[in-house]
Amino acid sequence: MAEQDKTALIRETRERFEVEYVPAKTDKYDSRDLERLQQDDTWVENFLLWRHDVVDDTLKMIDESFQWRKEYAVHDLTESSLPKWLFDSGSLYLHGYDKEGHKIFWFRVKLHTKDPKTQFEKKKLVAFWLERYAKRENGKPLTVVFDMAETGLSNIDLDFVRYIIGCFKVYYPNYLTKIVIFELPWIMNAAFKLVKSWLGPEAVNLLKVTNKNDVQEYISAEYLPPHMGGTDTFKYSYPPLVDDDFQTPLCENGPLTNEDETESKEEIDIDNKESLDTNEEQVPSSKKANHAEQTPKSEECDKLDSKTKNAKKALTTFKGPLLHISPAEELHFGSKETGEKKCLIVLTNVTKNTVAFKVRTTAPDKYRVKPSNSSCEPGTSLDIIVSLHGGCAVSLQDRFLIMAAEMEQTSVVGTQELTQFWKEIPRNKVMEHRLRCHVTESSKPSTLTLNENTLNIPAKSNEDLHLQLTQLLQANTRLREQIDRCVWFQQLTLLLVFLLVASTAFCFYLLYPSSS
Repeated sequence: MAEQDKTALIRETRERFEVEYVPAKTDKYDSRDLERLQQDDTWVENFLLWRHDVVDDTLKMIDESFQWRKEYAVHDLTESSLPKWLFDSGSLYLHGYDKEGHKIFWFRVKLHTKDPKTQFEKKKLVAFWLERYAKRENGKPLTVVFDMAETGLSNIDLDFVRYIIGCFKVYYPNYLTKIVIFELPWIMNAAFKLVKSWLGPEAVNLLKVTNKNDVQEYISAEYLPPHMGGTDTFKYSYPPLVDDDFQTPLCENGPLTNEDETESKEEIDIDNKESLDTNEEQVPSSKKANHAEQTPKSEECDKLDSKTKNAKKALTTFKGPLLHISPAEELHFGSKETGEKKCLIVLTNVTKNTVAFKVRTTAPDKYRVKPSNSSCEPGTSLDIIVSLHGGCAVSLQDRFLIMAAEMEQTSVVGTQELTQFWKEIPRNKVMEHRLRCHVTESSKPSTLTLNENTLNIPAKSNEDLHLQLTQLLQANTRLREQIDRCVWFQQLTLLLVFLLVASTAFCFYLLYPSSS
């Protein structure tokens, strides 16, 4: 759809909702939702997308969503407003990413007990997590996992399942990518048809029923717990709340391995050569410079600039209230063939004050960030180098979080001042922006890609091939199990036939002397 058509639909939706719904139901809506409807184009667009740009259906959905948000006081749901035992149970939380890089919303069914007395509080917990995520990620989709391993009749609560599905179907439009059901109990097979009907014919293809053999088609082992065949050692505990799994890198340079040491030595040698060359060429200009202005900080920046020459610069920019961040969404790393292990993040301070920032990641053991915790002067830009160390490989599930906050003091900011500043700054004054990782495949032509291109078949990425190989191995395992069962059944049949023949012969043997 053209941009003009989208704008026209958004405008029509707003105007009609203001005229047809608001006057009669003002007391059933939260004024903050009405205000956001008039200001947030993405929110309105998500409603329209979820209802296939049919304005009448979109208006009904907004009406139902707004009434629910007012009933559950979604805007005012906080950690302190909910009972502590809800968080202690660990039945609902956000953690990890699926293979497409979408956040996972876990429902551990075995930890849920059906109880009408506490049902409303549990539904509020769902609203708390979804609203918390929506405010942080601003419309990025989610994958829901119903982990039904070791569940019994007391854990199965169809009303609660229907509510969770309804939240994505009506209240949080365009947020759902898929629902992964792990180890559906046989007793739930009949109820499974009900779940399909709740989703509707258009969304039923989002439902994925899995077991230990095929769940890795959707979620990689690093974000699956051991009972699902994965390697994720994460164990839910409260407090604190499970956040977005972002951690500050161990340090700017990281724990040095042998490979890191050689890398750093090579970088130092290159930097020294480059600095010697530039010094020889620019001796006259350097004499004119004012040595009093050269500070240790500027020297560090010069070193950083020399190291950014090999890092890949991005063209897109996220324009935040405190910092402009480039790239806007993705850090592009090269494949093993290209050897590109570095990416560049450029921060530009657009305020009149110093802005403190720090960079966090979901994989602190794999990445080194320089600098990871510093400040940016007003009107200046600063380069951050993100590099892989050792033999680590980039994963599409890896994420980076850039946190920024405005500082009042204008003097030189040290490590101690920054540490104290981050302890005292309120959360609502912190700007957050997330970046995901992307692997740029090698552009080298290979025999496989040439053959595929001559046949007009698109070249497959390593991940696609790896996924197909995994599926083939799983199918091979299932076939082997079936063959083993068939062989066992044949052996059992032969044994029974042998016993039948032997017993028949024995009967004839007993009958023959008596008849003679």
